[in-house]
Amino acid sequence: MKKLVLVLTLVLLAAVVTACGGSDDKAQGDEKKLVIGVSAGDRTWPEIKRIAEKDGINIELKEFSDYVLPNRALADGDLDANAFQTVAYFDSFIKENKLDLVPLASTVIAPMGIYSNKVKDIKNIKNGATIAVPDDITNYGRALLLLQEAGLITLVDDFDGNGSPEAIKENPKKLDIKPMVAGQIPRALDDVDAAAINNGVAVEAKLNPLKDSIFLESDTAKPYINIIAVRKGDTDREALKKIVKIYHSDEMKKFIDKTYKGSSIPAFIPLDELETYKETWSKK
Repeated sequence: MKKLVLVLTLVLLAAVVTACGGSDDKAQGDEKKLVIGVSAGDRTWPEIKRIAEKDGINIELKEFSDYVLPNRALADGDLDANAFQTVAYFDSFIKENKLDLVPLASTVIAPMGIYSNKVKDIKNIKNGATIAVPDDITNYGRALLLLQEAGLITLVDDFDGNGSPEAIKENPKKLDIKPMVAGQIPRALDDVDAAAINNGVAVEAKLNPLKDSIFLESDTAKPYINIIAVRKGDTDREALKKIVKIYHSDEMKKFIDKTYKGSSIPAFIPLDELETYKETWSKK
């Protein structure tokens, strides 16, 4: 009986040691390989992947063409990080969906533009024109701010950044503002008079924000700075911190400037500055 107990004890000890060793191996392996969700057609992350390989980090990029799945995949553990969204959209999404995600670092601001197949100048938008805008609440609000910046509408004094018909105080041209799924808007340009299109969606649709838009976002408002997002608790992972260091390097700044020529602008600011963006709504 004593021999049987001894054998069982040794078996259990071996299992514990093996499990612990496997866990350590997995942790080390995780730090050598990262899975990052990005927007389809993104040209920045392949360059970061190339540079990261020099530090022994292998990045697998997973492309997404929508604004919902990347956060779901991150929360579910299918991604180590994602980089596709503005901080305002992120805050709204995780609050609505109760996801335990946090920002890791700022990246770029990609100006939203107004595009049209029917007019060449924003001043030529006619009374009663139909304007397509993204239907998610954050980008809807951003589009309304863009239309206000273009002089087409005026928003309510207490506008909080969330898009809705009630956010419009004055609409002198009686524009028909039509919310649509963001990714479908470029295909609808022939059916509307103009459309507010996110930079990434425009680029994917072969539109050049600098050349093809009839009006382009002119400021660098904090709500629209993009971020790298991770699960809460992963902010101190060494591999992820190395990726941020690469992204914020002078080398990557020059790459972004050269590659995007102003359609995507480096915005490397501290996270605590991003947290104050709501204060800017009243100044719009």
